[in-house]
Amino acid sequence: MSNQKKRNFQIEAFKHRVVVDPKYAEKTWKVLEHAICEIYNHNASGLSFEELYRNAYNMVLHKYGEKLYTGLVKTMTSHLKEISKCIEAAQGGMFLEEMNKLWTDHNKALQMIRDILMYMDRTYIPSTQKTPVHELGLNLWRDNIIHSSKIQMRLQNTLLELVLRERTGEVINRGLMRNIIKMLMELGPSVYQEDFENPFLEVSAEFYKGESQKFIECCDCGDYLKKAERRLNEELERVTHYLDAKSEVKITNVVEKEMIANHMLRLVHMDNSGLVNMLLDDKYEDLGRMYNLFRRVCNGLSTIREVMTSHIRETGKQLVTDPERLKDPVEFVQRLLDEKDKYDSIIKLSFNNDKTFQNGLNSSFEYFINLNTRSPEFISLFVDDKLRKGLKGVSEEDVEVILDKVMMLFRYLQEKDVFEKYYKQHLAKRLLSGKTVSDDAERSLIVKLKTECGYQFTSKLEGMFTDMKTSQDTMQGFYGSHPELGEGPTLTVQVLTTGSWPTQPSVTCNLPAEMSALCEKFRSYYLGTHTGRRLSWQTNMGTADIKATFGKGQKHELNVSTYQMCVLMLFNNADRLNYNEIEQATEIPAIDLKRCLQSMACVKGKNVLRKEPMSKDICEDDTFLVNDKFTSKLYKVKIGTVVAQKESEPEKQETRQRVEEDRKPQIEAAIVRIMKSRRTLDHNNVISEVTKQLQSRFLANPTEIKKRIESLIEREFLERDSTDRKLYRPDVERTSALRLKVRTSSVHCSLTPATASLLTGRQHRLPGRLLSFQDWPATSFPANLDQSWCFPSRASIRPENWSPASPGRRETVLEACVVVREGEKPSPA
Repeated sequence: MSNQKKRNFQIEAFKHRVVVDPKYAEKTWKVLEHAICEIYNHNASGLSFEELYRNAYNMVLHKYGEKLYTGLVKTMTSHLKEISKCIEAAQGGMFLEEMNKLWTDHNKALQMIRDILMYMDRTYIPSTQKTPVHELGLNLWRDNIIHSSKIQMRLQNTLLELVLRERTGEVINRGLMRNIIKMLMELGPSVYQEDFENPFLEVSAEFYKGESQKFIECCDCGDYLKKAERRLNEELERVTHYLDAKSEVKITNVVEKEMIANHMLRLVHMDNSGLVNMLLDDKYEDLGRMYNLFRRVCNGLSTIREVMTSHIRETGKQLVTDPERLKDPVEFVQRLLDEKDKYDSIIKLSFNNDKTFQNGLNSSFEYFINLNTRSPEFISLFVDDKLRKGLKGVSEEDVEVILDKVMMLFRYLQEKDVFEKYYKQHLAKRLLSGKTVSDDAERSLIVKLKTECGYQFTSKLEGMFTDMKTSQDTMQGFYGSHPELGEGPTLTVQVLTTGSWPTQPSVTCNLPAEMSALCEKFRSYYLGTHTGRRLSWQTNMGTADIKATFGKGQKHELNVSTYQMCVLMLFNNADRLNYNEIEQATEIPAIDLKRCLQSMACVKGKNVLRKEPMSKDICEDDTFLVNDKFTSKLYKVKIGTVVAQKESEPEKQETRQRVEEDRKPQIEAAIVRIMKSRRTLDHNNVISEVTKQLQSRFLANPTEIKKRIESLIEREFLERDSTDRKLYRPDVERTSALRLKVRTSSVHCSLTPATASLLTGRQHRLPGRLLSFQDWPATSFPANLDQSWCFPSRASIRPENWSPASPGRRETVLEACVVVREGEKPSPA
């Protein structure tokens, strides 16, 4: 088989010529034309589509495609002209019905014709770049029906009239509208837009322009917004039912522009019903509707936000500057919290928790809270009131909610260091008097403050709690070493670290002999167990429980202050004492003595003493004696000291002065830190950097920053540039820094023998601390100077009190605190 030769096959043409009938094309077209007419006349059931397809196929095959295509156009055009006359003849509501019916028929006929001429559609039309059969049928419908001079405007007006009737409340045939609109869309985007959409949008704009003007004249803001919302929803529904989906954005833009954007300012400022009235009346639904509508237009939300923040700032300013409201700090802060809760609810429920609105609210509260310089004090007083008595019986969850609200107000404060001063004073009073509702609540608030402001802010507050715990252990040790003190007066001492607690003036007071002896025993015990310490009695901060017997043998236990105890104990040896005698015997300061006597002689229900003559004020010629007629339903009677809840004006000025003094070293330390990292910086950037670095504690005054810069230049921490006086740089070339590691209760420093010898017998002002260096010989410094050594920051500094610093301890480094020139003694402060 392999040896057989392969045969090549070749296809050849017929030997004879095929002759086509000259009238073939005409005859075949007549058949096809008759079929098309029958299709349009709804008589297609008797046609053989197979035979018709073969005829159309042969015409194209025999190069008669042009005749076939041209004949199709003429035939369809002729039929569509007849259809046009039928539509034109339709009257009233039948106009659209007739058009919809004939359009449906045309589509069916077009489908059959396309099936018959499928071969021409696939071969002849692509090769000659003519319009396909189906598209041809649509174009002919468009040109002969839709764009007919007698139909085009009539169709447009009929459609717009139906939309208007629906807008005015009539019910229309939405199915018919959907079919007609769909017809326009199928005829091409340009047909839909030019013959319906563009006129529709123009008419809609005019309609809503007129309607909005009518509504705004007769409706309040809330009703107008309801109508605008309803109209917008109606248009969205209209698009869903019979308009092109792409028309949704266009028609909603028309409604938004005419009904919202054009009247936006008038709506928010509308008298008796605008945005401000909605805020005042808590109209959450109307506010939510305004937010949802205004967010759809340009600058809508910013308009609401600006009006809201302006209103909050104005009402807040009135609140914090109203003298009547400032009389009660607790009520003042509670009102702030109520206002904040109110607007938080509005933003959550009506403004979709919009962050920009929340930021606007925060900035407004920060603005007006800081208008009142006493806001830090009032917030601290509010906390004091809650932690003394306001949280009794409250669950832990509710306590946390209240503390979180307090922290929220605290964040708004620009002078957080002022709050710290007052909070420390109030906390000290609560701890020493044992009147705190819950230690857990106290510690929880300190944790929150620590999280917000860092360890430095709360280190002293935490030290106060540590002292309270240490004092309990100390008292147990004291009574354990003195068992003979089990009978008679008892003494409880709170030993407070000077640096942790608020500074209190050391006031002398003559204690009763019994208590004085106990105090001396405690002093001996304490100093015997702790070396290098000094005790200073703060009698003005103590309390006492005294058992007293009045006339007719009535016995009571009186809870009084230490000063009140000293006064009452005098009446064990005298029936009557005048003011001067009491003052000489107790040596209590005049202001405090008058408060004590006033609280014990002039307060109804607490008047364990009688005053002659009777009056509300204490005078130096008054005489006092025990009130034998004193009665009380309670066995234990607490006698408080008459004292103002708020600071007096001198006390306020003193606190402010202490705050300003404490700020100076912080500003200087910030300047030094910035200059050491930046090396060279101009004046304006120094101001900006320092303000930014200190804003977590207080808002630094640029004038004070400038003064601190001048002070550092005088002390040669900084120097000016020789060519530009506004340019600063650290003075590091001519000086060497002694680095101090500063903690709450001790200062750590590394000294060389040469540096140590320079410091003997001098005092040096550091940013934030005054160190006194005694006259030590240079040889008395510790020999092992490669370690860090520590000594108490406020006690007498002696070498024997120094102890090596614990390795690995975390410390805050404050650089360039002391500058000592090489080779010379530092100048005294």
